[in-house]
Amino acid sequence: MSESTESGVAAADGAAQIHDQRFRPYEGPRRGLAGAMRAVIVSSMRFTLGLGRPARHKFLPWLAVVIALVPAIVFVGIATVLDIDLISDNILPEYHEYYGLIQAALFFYCGIVVPEILVADRRNGMLPLYLSTPLRLWSYLASKAAAVAVTLAVITVGPLLFLLIAYTVEGSGPDGLGDWLIVLVRILASGVAIAATITAASLAISSLTDRRAFAVIGVILLLLGTQLVTSVLVEVAEMDPRIYAFNLGEMGEALKDRIFGVGSPVLGEDESSPGQRISELSTLFVIAVNAAWVAAGAAVLWWRYRRIEGTQ
Repeated sequence: MSESTESGVAAADGAAQIHDQRFRPYEGPRRGLAGAMRAVIVSSMRFTLGLGRPARHKFLPWLAVVIALVPAIVFVGIATVLDIDLISDNILPEYHEYYGLIQAALFFYCGIVVPEILVADRRNGMLPLYLSTPLRLWSYLASKAAAVAVTLAVITVGPLLFLLIAYTVEGSGPDGLGDWLIVLVRILASGVAIAATITAASLAISSLTDRRAFAVIGVILLLLGTQLVTSVLVEVAEMDPRIYAFNLGEMGEALKDRIFGVGSPVLGEDESSPGQRISELSTLFVIAVNAAWVAAGAAVLWWRYRRIEGTQ
């Protein structure tokens, strides 16, 4: 004999039952646009850092983080062993000088890891699915940019904060709460500025191709190629130092120096060195160039995705 199930479908005793799977409205919490953006930021950060992915996807991003942190760990170890003020005695680099040590890790991370955060969504067809949610094109791109900027800040801000806290505990930190807060603000401002500029540029390059390898090559050429070309033009050909405006790395360094108040050249420095020539540029010019890099990167990214959206 058969009996009626709760869904009204008859089934024999002991046999599999077919339940009526009618459409049911979603009754859970609705977090809207803010919740959607937050979800994309978190998932993109996890994706970029390889969290929840096989070990091979974790190696490169965390290698860059380790490369950026190792000098800071070594410096703290030296400061702990030697009972002297290593910064004042010019034995260890000052806070603003540390950025030169992590530039390789920063470029490596942007060139190898960042392109995947945009290319993967276009390649595997996830972009239309994202745009079918409360997300719109601007909020999707803003979420991706925020995810990249936050992960980059791990490299641009993290090691400097570690140094500041460790030096303070050890006794080699800034004198007084006021000086300590000034250094903290400068570290945060410099790290965020550098992360924002490189984020905009690397995402713009990554938006121009659906091939990850081409995106990697493009980002590396932008970061390293412009550095080589502008250095030759200014230092060897002795052209106008404003050509450094096309050097993303040097302009980020220059902005960082102005934030730390060390924009003037070091006494006795070679007049043809990058530090000497860049110091000829006004602070307003340096700020404007970095803002222009961010604006140009955002414009290219928006233009490219508007075209992609129009073809779907």
